[in-house]
Amino acid sequence: MQIKSIYSHLNGEEFLLVHHRGLWDEVKNVITKVDAEECRTKVSRERTMPGKLLYSPKDMNDAFKAEFKSRGWGERRNSFYVAPDEKLLRGIYGLSDAEQRNRIEAAGYDPILSYNQTDYLKDRVAIEIQFGKYAFVAHDLFVKHLSFYVAEIIDVGIEILPMKELEREMSSGVPYFERDLMNVVRQGRGVPSVPLVLVGVAP
Repeated sequence: MQIKSIYSHLNGEEFLLVHHRGLWDEVKNVITKVDAEECRTKVSRERTMPGKLLYSPKDMNDAFKAEFKSRGWGERRNSFYVAPDEKLLRGIYGLSDAEQRNRIEAAGYDPILSYNQTDYLKDRVAIEIQFGKYAFVAHDLFVKHLSFYVAEIIDVGIEILPMKELEREMSSGVPYFERDLMNVVRQGRGVPSVPLVLVGVAP
């Protein structure tokens, strides 16, 4: 695959170039190592393109996983407790799991264990690869990356997305870089409040 477009939000790419240039080069190298044509294995059953051979999200994800894992990238969970009390949640977010649980119980609520999980994390850089449904991108950008940033687990998040030219050769409902770039830009320059790099890829 090749990188066709990059968008740096809140100086995400600039941060990588200054503080993690080798890591950023590693990410770009992984992208070039993934052979998109080997992932063109899905036979469409959709009414609009029956029998057409499409790029498989699963095969592309598997190819990325193999490359990232071989370089020491791994998934990471950020666990926390929640309750139906906004003021309570604001006061406990930065505390340890045990302290959160104790505070929630002391306030008379049952603590609900929850978590966010990122695909890959290494040296305080998180990566999400989104070839699934388009709605998941907003969750990545406005929930996952942001929660890991606020919890001081990462300094920057990277979101890898198909360009429209790749999305056209996939099943319906897949996200594409151009649309999600607009979704970020129209929020204003400071939203989401986490440094990000959006990367658009294509065969």
